[in-house]
Amino acid sequence: MSQGINNEMAASKSRRIVKNLRWWVLVLFLFGVTVNYITRNSLGILAPELKTSLGITTEQYSWIVGAFQLAYTIFQPLCGWLIDVIGLKVGFMVCAIIWALACIFHAGAGSWIHLAILRFTMGASEAAATPANAKTIGEWFPKSERPVAAGWAGVGFSIGAMLAPPIIYFAHASFGWQGAFMFTGVLALLWVILWWAFYHNPDKHPNLSKDELAFIQQDNEPPAVKLPFFTALKTVSKNKRFYGIAIPAFMAEPAWAVLSFWVPLYLAKEHGMDLKQIAMFAWLPFLAADLGSVASGYLTKLYTRWFGCTRVNSVVASSVTGAFLMISLAAVAITRDPYLTIVLISIGGFGHQIISCMLSALVVESFDKGQMATVNGMRGSAAWIASFLFSLLIGVTADKIGFNPLFIAMGFFDLIGACFLVAFIAERRAKRA
Repeated sequence: MSQGINNEMAASKSRRIVKNLRWWVLVLFLFGVTVNYITRNSLGILAPELKTSLGITTEQYSWIVGAFQLAYTIFQPLCGWLIDVIGLKVGFMVCAIIWALACIFHAGAGSWIHLAILRFTMGASEAAATPANAKTIGEWFPKSERPVAAGWAGVGFSIGAMLAPPIIYFAHASFGWQGAFMFTGVLALLWVILWWAFYHNPDKHPNLSKDELAFIQQDNEPPAVKLPFFTALKTVSKNKRFYGIAIPAFMAEPAWAVLSFWVPLYLAKEHGMDLKQIAMFAWLPFLAADLGSVASGYLTKLYTRWFGCTRVNSVVASSVTGAFLMISLAAVAITRDPYLTIVLISIGGFGHQIISCMLSALVVESFDKGQMATVNGMRGSAAWIASFLFSLLIGVTADKIGFNPLFIAMGFFDLIGACFLVAFIAERRAKRA
């Protein structure tokens, strides 16, 4: 017996406890999403040269973008269900390997059809990022910290887009457009190694203290129930709260699609910017989006403190605030100053990321652990249906009517979504007897 106690003490001493490990895990996940967005946005940054080198028209480019968005739309629920069933570590890692290799293979593309096939493959695998986001927050944070954690997790989605222009520019200058795709794909493979080495579930992590594990599990949530794929979809689709999240996501995503895939072409066409100038300015909206991600969680605390909002209502109020900020995109249509244009688009990036992070927080708040990744995948599909359709609309109309009507529409989409958010999600005060 004494030998057993000694062995336990020796094992305890050999374990290196990392203080506040949950936040370090979030940083690891954030790095993964950052690389995800660098590989994703490489196409948009290189689009002006690809159109010239491969003889791609604007409409054909819209189909390349659409292929990614279609795959992202279809596969988000499937990736979410996969992560719920086989676990976050293996599920997210497999998807990351696929998107890294698909990015590397872009270097061999000889036509827009080749690019469309590769982008479809990349979209199918990168679709894991959104459901993995909810799963990470749900597994590693108690409910009281989830809005703030969702805000910080959202930084990865925009910091990758922010870093993409300078990284792609310098990779392009050193290796050409083929080398730029290969460089970003290798970055993704390096992150896969880190994820495999350092990520573990909370109850199995060798560096997590018992006190922090107890803190993470303080809400005593029931164990995750693993459901068959179509059963999970049916269960979620019957919940009214899902539509209060999915419809605002549908209205919000066109703006992010434009930031990710179309702003470089817009700056080149409407303001005559070359690749170097695009690299200098196209990252600013994503910096603003980073700030919006971080601010979103803390904004919920202010609504709780100043107005006495419940946790759910504070998240809803933060999202509505972001919706009003999106009106700045409508103002892009009435200015010809390129620098003011960048400022207005940046305000839109700030507002969009507040909305996006708070919708993720509502998924975690409204559904149990066994459904979080699946629900966030379904929410992502709703968003990317809009993204796909809007990109095709841009491809057909941009050369004929310009981008201004599209910016005006994006300025008001989120206010429509906010109405559904308030109607289906916001908690009402109990009526007095």
